[in-house]
Amino acid sequence: MAINFAKAEFVRSAANQSGFVRDGMPQFAFAGRSNVGKSSVINRLVGRKNLAYVGASPGKTTQINYFLIDQKAYLVDLPGYGYAKVSKAEKERWGRLMESYFEDGGELITIGVLIVDIRHKPTQNDLIMHNWFRQTGCPEIIVANKLDKLKKSQVEPALQLIRETLELTEEDILVPFSAEKGIGKDELIGLLNQACE
Repeated sequence: MAINFAKAEFVRSAANQSGFVRDGMPQFAFAGRSNVGKSSVINRLVGRKNLAYVGASPGKTTQINYFLIDQKAYLVDLPGYGYAKVSKAEKERWGRLMESYFEDGGELITIGVLIVDIRHKPTQNDLIMHNWFRQTGCPEIIVANKLDKLKKSQVEPALQLIRETLELTEEDILVPFSAEKGIGKDELIGLLNQACE
């Protein structure tokens, strides 16, 4: 059942548990730091410039946003963590929202997509997120975005640093990606399709 990612529509934003979608369809949960280009990755996957909101300042996703893809699965855009210049109270609210999603999420999430910046060593928050997926047994794809910002000779060392920091094994999936150029798009779509089989 190949999913046509070009058929994407915004369904709802959830500010608390009562808003979570629980209809049994697959959910692809996209997580990452506020400035890692999560919205741009989502927009590239669906072939639209503005489905997910791309903010000039990081941290614009303050709720959990659901996009229905081809009437077959949800792409779930989680609030970015770590970077945004928002109040402590707002950060704590996001934290609680994420925690409640993940507490439910063992059942709700089909696959987790952790987006990291290929140019930098994964942060402590990236590690926490990665370990959550690992501990709950949730399948995970790590997407190393901003590939277009590196020279060819820098790519493999950058990927190696991500592998070491996140303690990835041979089985773990790491996809070099460029939301700007579309590199890695077909591979990621293929992996998401496989997760639903």
